[in-house]
Amino acid sequence: MNAESESVEFKPSLSQIDNIIETVSAFSNTKGGRIEIGRRDDGIVVGVQIGKDTIEKLSNQIKQNTDPPVYPSIEILKTGGKDIILVSVEESKSKPTFAFGRAFKRVGKSNHKLGYEEIRKLAVLSSKIYWDEQACEGADIKDLDEKKVRWFLDERERKRNVAKPEDMPLDDLLINIRGAKTVGGRIKPTNAGILFFGKNPQKFFVNSGIRVAKFKGADVTHPVLDRVDCKGTVWEIIDTAQEFIRRNIRLLSFRTPTDFRRTEKFEYPIDALREAMINALIHRDYSEPADVRVFLFDDGVEIINPGTFPEGVTPEKPTHKPVNPTLCSLTYDIGFIEKYGSGIKMMRKLCREWESKEPHYELHPVETKIVFESRVKDTTYVEVMDVSDKLNERQRKAMYFVQKKGFITRKEYMEINGVSNKTAYIELKDLVSKDMVAPSGKGRGVKYSIER
Repeated sequence: MNAESESVEFKPSLSQIDNIIETVSAFSNTKGGRIEIGRRDDGIVVGVQIGKDTIEKLSNQIKQNTDPPVYPSIEILKTGGKDIILVSVEESKSKPTFAFGRAFKRVGKSNHKLGYEEIRKLAVLSSKIYWDEQACEGADIKDLDEKKVRWFLDERERKRNVAKPEDMPLDDLLINIRGAKTVGGRIKPTNAGILFFGKNPQKFFVNSGIRVAKFKGADVTHPVLDRVDCKGTVWEIIDTAQEFIRRNIRLLSFRTPTDFRRTEKFEYPIDALREAMINALIHRDYSEPADVRVFLFDDGVEIINPGTFPEGVTPEKPTHKPVNPTLCSLTYDIGFIEKYGSGIKMMRKLCREWESKEPHYELHPVETKIVFESRVKDTTYVEVMDVSDKLNERQRKAMYFVQKKGFITRKEYMEINGVSNKTAYIELKDLVSKDMVAPSGKGRGVKYSIER
């Protein structure tokens, strides 16, 4: 049932704009919240009229009448055939936030004006500035890539259903998403902005990439078979590292005592490895000179990042207490992670579903290591066969696609590999002949899936 609370406020119309802005201040100074405009106090939806510049005008009114300026997320939602405006406000990291020269806090369902002593205490408590929120030393707004910002907006809209702001200048947009901030009258990229939208992030942070290496054997003293230094923005690094891992782990064919048909799976759940690498990048201590390392051995994968768990957080109690909250928020916005400490739980769940051991942590004073053990060395299956060498790179990519989606079509094979219809037909037919996939359907509707 919809009801007002410490984090939810209803307003029937935009005519109560002053009170709406005061609520923005209150949410900013407390734990954040949402304002639903077009809903009465009792929760009944009455709707609002949305004009061409309604959202832009609302955003500007909030920005102009709050100090420091607040840039909330503003969406239009359909409820019962009527439009309501959803204003989502995050807790401010720089308190207090004023509205019309006054500061408010949220108490229950009401906004309370703060006195001088409360304002002073709030300012002291919020004086900590996170590393990723700081202006990047030596960087200029020209060091950010507008194309990457536009890509971010497209992904955020697709993954989180957050509409792209209309006609908002790039500088205001970057400030809104904390990719930039005003310093001495100039707009400067934040550290998070460089790591997420920078043209060359390693120019400013040489330790911000991932080193990935495949070893022959069970430790780093053995020969290196393949390696890559992943560079670029956070999301570019993750994509490069994931592609390397997919190329260097085994595709296994299992036959069980109860089923004579084979089941093909990669050695590790790649989504779990991806999650671990993302966590390593966004939760690491960037003041440490070391980079994130990913080592692939015959019997396992190790992912090592500089830094330790925040105080009060452990692998057994993975609460959401980000070391780099802005970087975490940007990564969440494009669907790379979920908030509230769900990453560790998700990795464990993926490994259980993969019938692999859950990953375990090795904690050190200056770094954190997560270890995924290979399912090959102590498998309970009757027969295990590494079929990786029997496939070319395109076929391996297709098998990874099948693992994620459940099947692949000839058209999808052509798209992900950039090959002709004839090549796709020949190579899919080869996968069928190797009993890797089984076709179903007819004509262009044929789907190739792993036979269970």
